[in-house]
Amino acid sequence: MLMTLRARAVFKNIGRIFLLFLLLLIFVVSFLVGVCWVVFKGPSPAARDLLVVSAMETSAAKFVPRIFFSEEEIQEIIERNSVLPTYTVTDPSSGEESPGGGENVQNPETPAEPLDLSATELVEVSGSTYKGKMLIVNDPSRVYVATPGAFNLPSGGMRVEEMCKRDDALAGVNGGGFLDENGVGDGGCPIGLVISNGVMMNASSSRESDVIGFDSENRLVVGHMTDQEAIDRGIRDAVNFGPILIVNGEPVQVAGSGGGLNPRTAIGQRADGAVLLLVIDGRQAHSLGASYKDLIEVMIEFGAVNAANLDGGSSSLMCYEGEIITTCASLYGSRKIPTAFLVRR
Repeated sequence: MLMTLRARAVFKNIGRIFLLFLLLLIFVVSFLVGVCWVVFKGPSPAARDLLVVSAMETSAAKFVPRIFFSEEEIQEIIERNSVLPTYTVTDPSSGEESPGGGENVQNPETPAEPLDLSATELVEVSGSTYKGKMLIVNDPSRVYVATPGAFNLPSGGMRVEEMCKRDDALAGVNGGGFLDENGVGDGGCPIGLVISNGVMMNASSSRESDVIGFDSENRLVVGHMTDQEAIDRGIRDAVNFGPILIVNGEPVQVAGSGGGLNPRTAIGQRADGAVLLLVIDGRQAHSLGASYKDLIEVMIEFGAVNAANLDGGSSSLMCYEGEIITTCASLYGSRKIPTAFLVRR
């Protein structure tokens, strides 16, 4: 009898705890919905647009704006705050020598001071809403696309730090996009063209797409092209992603905020050939994230003449000397991915 009373008391206490937890959960969810309602339906169109675009750039939070807006309204907001598409491609005739040897990529008639090709430089970057890292690699021939070796494997992709360790690379950042339904993809299936060390690893399913990669002369080529056009241009390492940010020294046009605030990864190249690898932390207390407009401004500040956005969000990551030196937005740490831009030692 005594045991029965004790058991009843235990179950009663468990029931109270469960009810308290349920009420707390309902309160938190109601509070968050209320906050979202105030922002989405409040008096500030700029805040509304920024939150909508930021959420729609994620894999897992796209459902939030759809609670408050129709698909047509969301699309209108995205179009008002985006990077306008460009069909300009990096000019292949600029420069006749490999970058890094004193040749100016954009204007071969203007000599530049020869770079120390063995040197790299790691720089802190920051803005009003973000903090991140910029890695400057003087020798562009050291930068290449790494993959797990094959795609669509049961094991999925590989983490940036794993690829760096396997290849004994100095550094690495995440590369192109991949199938990532609800933000829980295993990184095993890339989207679009992948070329690694001159070998086509994956083809694009569309007729044309934004190609980001290096040609046989170690020039960063960015622009809208077909797989065949990329091959014809002698692209040695490339991925598909975007948007393109700077082409032939000209920044692309940006509407509104130029995207939401999120973790970002981008790649660029200066006129002297040095490669710029940029990773911005996001969804953190110390760094909300950057827009595409922010990326363009940072790349211009560092002298990029060609630049493009790579995969971002919870995939954004920079590894240097075997250590992850940026803050990953994923709750589970660094993610498995199909492609990365690595830097040889």
